[in-house]
Amino acid sequence: MSVKHALLALLEQQPMYGYQLRAEFEQRTGTTWPLNVGQVYTTLTRLERDGFAHAEGEDGEGHQIYRITDAGRGEVAAWFTTPVARTQPPRDELAIKLALAVTVPGVDVGTVIQQQRGATMAALQDYTRLKRQAAASVAPSDLAWSLVLDSLVFGAEAEIRWLDHCEARLRRAAAEAPAAGTTGAAVAAPSTERSRR
Repeated sequence: MSVKHALLALLEQQPMYGYQLRAEFEQRTGTTWPLNVGQVYTTLTRLERDGFAHAEGEDGEGHQIYRITDAGRGEVAAWFTTPVARTQPPRDELAIKLALAVTVPGVDVGTVIQQQRGATMAALQDYTRLKRQAAASVAPSDLAWSLVLDSLVFGAEAEIRWLDHCEARLRRAAAEAPAAGTTGAAVAAPSTERSRR
């Protein structure tokens, strides 16, 4: 996630101070990715250093107000019109966990998959409930939150499909493993009955 660009996009609407930026970001994303206020101020310092924003003084309550520069507007415009690169995918803890689980002796990979599937299903139900609640509003911030929820729903659905795929691959690997090999025991998947609970 580009905190830098998110803060610039918010500053493009109006000058703000750090706590305002954090509150605006969290409101628009439904606190899905909470920001530490220290991270906000560190990012503002970098934006100022790079010429994308500048501190224009304090408000009546002593808050340092930041304003976007022309260079910052150009940076935001470029960010919005540039696709998100997929050349370096973010680290996926679940993918790493499963990759290691199939190679570490004694790990019941089927249980790892089942526990994750249950947690992801619970999250999907929560996202769906929140989506129903947000659907009634037409406020721009609620539309923004609804789009974030859509992303979370699609991500959870994709994760469940991927876990189903992993389970099927593990079953095939266990069936194809030589009778004397240790791989079959390491990748044995749960029965279909248990996997659908």
